[in-house]
Amino acid sequence: MKRKILLPTDFSKNSWHAIKYALELYKNDHCDFYILNVFTAPKNIMESLMNSEPGSELYELEKEKSEKGLVKILDLLKVQVSENQKHHFKTISIFNDPLEAIKNIVEKEDIEMIVMGTKGITNSRKVAYGSTAIYVMEKVRNCPVIVVPEIARHILPKEIVFPTSYKTHYKRRELNHLIEIAKKCDSNIEILHVFEEEKLDKNQEQHKEMLKEIFEDVSYSFHELSINSVEAAITIFVESRDSDMVAFINKKHAFFGSILTQPLVKELGFNSLVPILVMHDLRN
Repeated sequence: MKRKILLPTDFSKNSWHAIKYALELYKNDHCDFYILNVFTAPKNIMESLMNSEPGSELYELEKEKSEKGLVKILDLLKVQVSENQKHHFKTISIFNDPLEAIKNIVEKEDIEMIVMGTKGITNSRKVAYGSTAIYVMEKVRNCPVIVVPEIARHILPKEIVFPTSYKTHYKRRELNHLIEIAKKCDSNIEILHVFEEEKLDKNQEQHKEMLKEIFEDVSYSFHELSINSVEAAITIFVESRDSDMVAFINKKHAFFGSILTQPLVKELGFNSLVPILVMHDLRN
């Protein structure tokens, strides 16, 4: 059975880095990779609205630029990446809002994972994530995403940090992608409890036991840090251990709250070092 992986690109260095990371992560899997470029008309909004119809000069210019960029990526894959007979590539060039385009492709093609860069061509040093990455992590709730910083190493994750407060229960199917990656890469899952109270209550103990059951087929270990800031705790833990990935479920109103809101994302430190696997609460 082939995997279906979506690789959004804006032709930036970061998006190319994310593509190569995905090829390494899934090097032993039969995959259809969908390389998606979403193009828009020029910046002037009124001009964009007036000239964005297929057939208009501006539309056709942007579409041509998009299609040429996708051809260049295919050429680069042939030159820089050794051909993997298990991998097949499909390119998609479309005029749309990036988030809507990604949502539509995920639904239409039954995509099981999105792999993308943290930032695009603008590559502002003032923000950890670009707006598209934030929106995809937060809004595309029927498909997990791996967000790859440009400086992330092209190595399979041997240590994946999974932060938790034990205050919410998890379902096995919510963590399937994490378990799958851990098995594929022979990774150890480091369950990190960032706590305020020293002792777990009854519900927290039950949730911890549930995680033991869910992770029974992979290697895992428990850790605790008493630090007021969840973001600081994760950053310190990842940097001190040289971890390779951070994974969490984006559960609204629990633990991180909605971790991916813009102000909080700006404050996260670990994001610039390692890829992040964002899964979703299936009840939302």
